[in-house]
Amino acid sequence: MRKHEILKRMLEDQAVGIIRTETAEEAVLASDACILGGIHCLEVTFTVPNAHGVIDTLAKKYQGTDVLLGAGTVLDPETARMALLSGAEFIVSPTFNLEIAKMCNRYSKLYLPGVMTLNEIMTAMESGVEMVKIFPASAMGMKYLKAVKAPLPQALLMPTGGVSLENAAEWLANGADALGIGGQLTAGVKSGDYNAVEETARKFCEIVEQVKNR
Repeated sequence: MRKHEILKRMLEDQAVGIIRTETAEEAVLASDACILGGIHCLEVTFTVPNAHGVIDTLAKKYQGTDVLLGAGTVLDPETARMALLSGAEFIVSPTFNLEIAKMCNRYSKLYLPGVMTLNEIMTAMESGVEMVKIFPASAMGMKYLKAVKAPLPQALLMPTGGVSLENAAEWLANGADALGIGGQLTAGVKSGDYNAVEETARKFCEIVEQVKNR
């Protein structure tokens, strides 16, 4: 997929499940559960052991479906290229990295760097970034998104870190174009309860649909 197609999918789905687990096996099982629950945009973080192998496994398993795979916690262009070659369609990092931006632009893939300030947002956008990750969102707050949209209505924002079932609708109402959903989504992994992961994914999808239909 090309960058504009990836972006379109992400803006349509609005829910991006973040897979951060202790083992590669857990990551695959958690991803399967999220997909069953309706979250089809998944970010496998490179804190997961053999993350590129997990992405490769999922890419082959869900080839030809509407599942969109990405890689998270990508800190350098070498890791970004490894992820892309493994089947990732988008790259997410905790901070902005110009070399990663160039790598993603080179292969027409989406790059979502973590940013906090208006200056960081503008720097990323001027480097070809289509959407930024507001991180950590819990530190910035929902009103910050609304404030950013005033001078930068063209900025596409995905808050990550602190998004929950209790506040997801409010994030969207305050200007979030997509949601990076992590800890609460995969909480069931610790106890091996993947049915809970599936159910939580389903609840997040229901919230997104309710907001869209308002």
